Amino acid sequence: MNYIFISYLIIINLIAVIITIVDKYKAVNHKWRISEAALLSVSALGGGVFMYITMLLIRHKTRKLKFMLGIPLIVLFELAVVFWVVNYVI
Repeated sequence: MNYIFISYLIIINLIAVIITIVDKYKAVNHKWRISEAALLSVSALGGGVFMYITMLLIRHKTRKLKFMLGIPLIVLFELAVVFWVVNYVI
């Protein structure tokens, strides 16, 4: 079970990095962008940590409060849920 969860996190974080880089590329080249809803959805599905790191590294969406505050809040909420599940459910 743990290897499935870890595999999922690796995959979703890889997807988060890729779509963040692709959105930055599209922004620079004035092309059709990936929606903010899609970016935030991938973050909420578990890709928030690496998406946030990637955004800081490539300086993408760093002026948007929705992302600079929202993604860390999503990650903290997910960590709280994992902590609760591990300590009270299992």
